[in-house]
Order: sequence, then C-alpha cells, then structure tokens
Amino acid sequence: MSERMQNVPFDQLEVGMVAERTRTLKAEDLYVYANSSGNVNPMHLPKEDGDGDGQPESVAPGMWIASLISAVLGCKLPGPGTLYHAQTLRFVGRAHAGDELTCKVRLTEKGDDRLVKFDTWVEDGDGTRILEGEAEVFAPDKSMSFEASDVPGLTVQQHVHFDRLLTLAEPLPPIPTAVVAPESPDALAGAILGARHTLIDPILIGHADRIGEAAEAEGIDLSPYRIVDMRDHRLAAQEAVRMVLDKEAAAVMKGHLHTDILLGEIVKREGGLRKGGRRLSHVFVMDVPGLDHLLMVTDAAINIAPDLHTKADIVQNAIDLAIALGIEQPKVGVLSAVEVVNPAIPSTLDAAALSKMADRGQITGGLVDGPLAMDNAINLAAAATKGITSLVAGRAEILVAPNLESGNMLAKELTFLAHAEAGGIVMGAKCPVILTSRADDDQARLASCAIAALVAERGAK
Repeated sequence: MSERMQNVPFDQLEVGMVAERTRTLKAEDLYVYANSSGNVNPMHLPKEDGDGDGQPESVAPGMWIASLISAVLGCKLPGPGTLYHAQTLRFVGRAHAGDELTCKVRLTEKGDDRLVKFDTWVEDGDGTRILEGEAEVFAPDKSMSFEASDVPGLTVQQHVHFDRLLTLAEPLPPIPTAVVAPESPDALAGAILGARHTLIDPILIGHADRIGEAAEAEGIDLSPYRIVDMRDHRLAAQEAVRMVLDKEAAAVMKGHLHTDILLGEIVKREGGLRKGGRRLSHVFVMDVPGLDHLLMVTDAAINIAPDLHTKADIVQNAIDLAIALGIEQPKVGVLSAVEVVNPAIPSTLDAAALSKMADRGQITGGLVDGPLAMDNAINLAAAATKGITSLVAGRAEILVAPNLESGNMLAKELTFLAHAEAGGIVMGAKCPVILTSRADDDQARLASCAIAALVAERGAK
C-alpha cells in the first residue's frame, strides 16, 4: 500500500468543502473484517447461507461500510492528524461482495477547539445511498503529509482456484475409480468424500474386513459402494490395472499401501498402464494464497534424479495436465539455482535443452523457458531486475524441479509455510492416478479427485 496524503488543517477548512473515495467491496474484505472484528455472522461470509434460502448472501457488515467514512476523513478531508469525536449512522440500503462503493463527505460547520462537522454518506455504483450520517471530528492544527508505504499488506488464506476446479468438475458424471487398499480411515474417507461430491464412483479393492473396520471408525455406510475383496496389496493393484484396461474404471486412487507397489503394477511393460513409452511423473497442483493462478510443481514424488529424456516427459505430462485444467498455453519454468547456463551446474544444461526442445516441437502445448531461479520464475520484478526477457519468466504456472528432493521440498514449503493447498496426481499413464497422503485435508483430497475427473473427461473426448 503506497499513497501520498496531504491534510487540510483547521484554519484552512471552509464550509462546503467535499471529498470522496471509491472502493470495490471484495469477498476478501468480508473475511478480513470477520477475523479482525470477531463478527462471524454467516450473513456476511461469502460462502455461507446465513438465512436458509439456499444461497450465500455476502452482505457487507454495516460497520465495514461505515469504516469507509473514516477512510475519507482520515486520509483526505481533513486528512492525516484527524481524530473522531462522534458519528451517527442510518443504514438505508445494503452492499454485497462485488459492489463498487463511493463514500462522500461535506463540511457543514466549524466549531471551537478544532471541532468540525460533516455530512457523510455512501453510495453504490448507480448512486443509490446505502448509508447516511453525520460526523464530528477534531481537525489537525497544522499542515502535514504522510506516505502510507509501511503499512503491512494482507493475504487472505482462501483457495479460490481449487473452488473453481470443483465447480468445473462437479457437474461431470462421476468417474469410476479403482481405489486400491482403502484400509485405513483416512484412505477410505478421501475416496468417500470424492463420491459425496459426485467426482468419483469408487470401487473399493482390498481386504474387506479392514475396509469395514475403517468405515466403522469413520461412520461411513458402505452399502452404496462396490467392494472387491483382495487381501494382498499387489493383487489389489493388479486388479485395479485390469479394471482400467477392461474399461471398468477410468482412474486409479492410492489407498493405504506403499506407492511403489501400486506404481510397479501400473508401469509394467506387459499388462500395465504405460502410455506410448512415456515415463510416469507426479504433479502437485497447488493453490497458493495471494497467487492469481494455479501453480504446479513437478516431479516431487516419483523420479528421483531424472535424466534429460525423463525431464522431457515430466514437462510434457505437466503441460497436458495444465491444459486439461483449462490453461490454454501453460508457461513452464525449468528451475535451477541460477538463471544462466553454467556447465558446472548440470541442471542448467538440462533446462536450456528442454527450452530448445520446446522451440523445436519436441515438447508441445506450452511455453518452456530455463534455466530460471525460483525468484525470477514467479516474480516479474525479480525477472526484470535480472534483465530476463521471456514470456515465462515471472509468470510460470508450472515449476519443473531439478530432482525429486528439491521438488518435494518446494511443494512442502509452499504447503506448510505459504499455506497452499496441494492436490496430487500421476500423469503419463492411460488414466489419471490419484496419490493421496495422510497429511492431506479434505480440500486437498477433493482437489485431487476433481483434477482426476477433469483429466479423465478430457481424455474421453
């Protein structure tokens, strides 16, 4: 926030002076107000139905609207140095998230001891008043200006990008999903949660008694779901692969078993789910608060130290996923420690080669650039400082890590330090493979199911 403000001291004030400020009410403002005031009335929360009519109201709290008056008085007229004495309020309308509001004040009286009175009101976008009142303030006694550059910014921890994915996926027919070994409460709950949101139609493959115990622990009724009793994890994974090959399932979901057992059956050259010889890779799809687009991190779960050929498959898999999620031309930043090619740092050589491979059509569907350091991959100002001219630098939607260790650390740093939500999916097979973690919360599990549904829907076209 940076604004130069100049006040009008008491001796320069004249009756009839006016000032105004216009501001659009955002959904984030309602959350900030709820947290700062403690007023969590559901009438004011963007996603809640506060009156039971089946629709969220997103009504602006009256005192939030009133605060716009103090912003005009404190920042414009009289401006910095002003202190409140009294304020009357009459609410004659309502405002909602998305409305453009204009607050106006008019000086009506100068009194003693620097006390001045104003008519105050707030209008919506078509000029209709929603608030009227009178203010009394103590005006500053001397001229001063103020640069509001040191006020900390706020980032609201909401995940609008995952909400968008759920909105896109929920109207689709639920995809039949072979859930392998859902034998723990968290593994079973993730699958059933996806089913309740009509994202997947789970086929539960595993030890039937353990699945039943997990259901009892979570209070889940298993009667609507098909259960295939397989008491060996490898056999359960083989059955899931068979179902996909026989068109009984359109996705695979990992339950409570080792990842290498599941993927070992998927990548078999004979009878597996390999697609055209392409390597499988994992993509974290991340909703980072404050970032205006989805961010994908790959590969952080499967390929430990990928060579150039494997990295090309990793990039192509991520591009295919991004396109399935509605990104027309994904921008791929291939990461290293620096943004220049340095033979002493092998990842910079791979990054440069991947960029050239995209130029020559060996990688298709997206824009690829590298090497890029993390800062100039995602921040335009950092890219400009380094003098990087690129359609990707500062705008990357896909981050390709040099190896599994760095990718895994990056994804977990974003999750636990930047409060990102992360959905995980394996690409490069004949169907999407959902990898869930015990650390995933409900939104992450739902996001993974929604991502799989969108990928499966695109693959069916």
